[in-house]
Amino acid sequence: MFENLSERLTGVVGKLRGKGRLSEENIQDALRQVRMALLEADVALPVVKDIMSVLKEKALGSEFSKSLTPGQAFIKMVNDELVRVMGQANESLDLSAQPPAVVLLAGLQGAGKTTTAGKLARLLIEKHKKKVLLASADVYRPAAILQLERLAEQVGATFMQSTTEQKATDIATAAVAEGKRLSMDVVIVDTAGRLHVDETLMGEVQGVHKACNPVETLFVVDAMGGQDAVVAAKAFNDALPLTGVILTKTDGDARGGAALSVRHVTGKPIKFLGSGEKIDALEPFHPERVAGRILGMGDVVSLVEEVQDKVDQDEANRLAKKLKKGKAFDFSDLRSQLNQMLNMGGMTAMLDKLPGGANLPPRAAAAADDTAVRRQIALINSMTPKERKFPKLINGSRKRRIAQGAGLQVQDVNRLMKQQLQMAKMMKKFSKGGMKGMMRALQGRMPPGMGRR
Repeated sequence: MFENLSERLTGVVGKLRGKGRLSEENIQDALRQVRMALLEADVALPVVKDIMSVLKEKALGSEFSKSLTPGQAFIKMVNDELVRVMGQANESLDLSAQPPAVVLLAGLQGAGKTTTAGKLARLLIEKHKKKVLLASADVYRPAAILQLERLAEQVGATFMQSTTEQKATDIATAAVAEGKRLSMDVVIVDTAGRLHVDETLMGEVQGVHKACNPVETLFVVDAMGGQDAVVAAKAFNDALPLTGVILTKTDGDARGGAALSVRHVTGKPIKFLGSGEKIDALEPFHPERVAGRILGMGDVVSLVEEVQDKVDQDEANRLAKKLKKGKAFDFSDLRSQLNQMLNMGGMTAMLDKLPGGANLPPRAAAAADDTAVRRQIALINSMTPKERKFPKLINGSRKRRIAQGAGLQVQDVNRLMKQQLQMAKMMKKFSKGGMKGMMRALQGRMPPGMGRR
């Protein structure tokens, strides 16, 4: 998300960076470009007008003109304004009510509510150690009930059975009662997707809200919805006492206009960002970190948190002990590292959080394609256990067999072997010289724009 906006805004910022003084003409031109970037990102017009009004007042003010580094001051000003529009800080779920705390999910058809219910349940179970009950009040789509049941099983949540013959309000009432009976901490009620212009269905969701009296009423909205998402958000906010928003499918939207508009239009915080179908692809929304990503400054804090959360610590310790004993880094180790990288969303997701990573040249960005990583894993899987452990055994005939087994070319095997050799050398230096050895080994291997800064 935000690729287009990030590209445009970092372009504006790049022209200003390093300039000792800015003329009024420079400032006006920069403001025009910021305005165009926001409009192209499908940010709602009232939001654009609000942002530009504040930026113009600050940029043409005496305090800005007296700044010793006006280029940096402009960056900070845009960053602060993006944070203001999206909310000053992350607002987590308020589950302090008498258990069970009820969370109601509402939104348009196809927004990803059912998948989000499963993701949210997983997050509450794994990170917050909550006992969660999932219930489906979608009486129009039998597949939704089955889908939620399977998700509950996948994430370790309790599932309450319901049928399409029941009333949505009765299901909501039963879910709360079941949550109390089973001493659950949280009950998540999934509702049917509904158009905001359908008065009957909007009346139904109001009835469901009344029946379960949730502490959190979350509007789940597709980030690719653009202006339609903003209109729907306003309608749902008028119909229900929303407490927050979850933006879904953020990996499919390069513009990001919904994230900058929904908060402004509803006055309700964006609490989570969801991406893809993976059950762990739900992250808390931190406005200041997202603003940093938009301006090409990265989001190292989120990256570190992700590493701590998703990297297999046992595997990391195993590799560290192996290297300390002087054993070589083999193909099994490389496969483990590649799998962990994919676990974290792949190279693209990681680069997006590194300063300058989202704006790599096309050639460098193509090299970070996750498809290439999956092909490398396929090649390693095509090897025998002995070949993985002793890479020097791999001769010409073995290369042909490995390539054929993975449906690739011998050249691909050669590239993989070269990468494994480089990694083995780097790991050897790391085991000898600690972090300094690691940094020396990394010298010259970083993609353009990611080395010295």
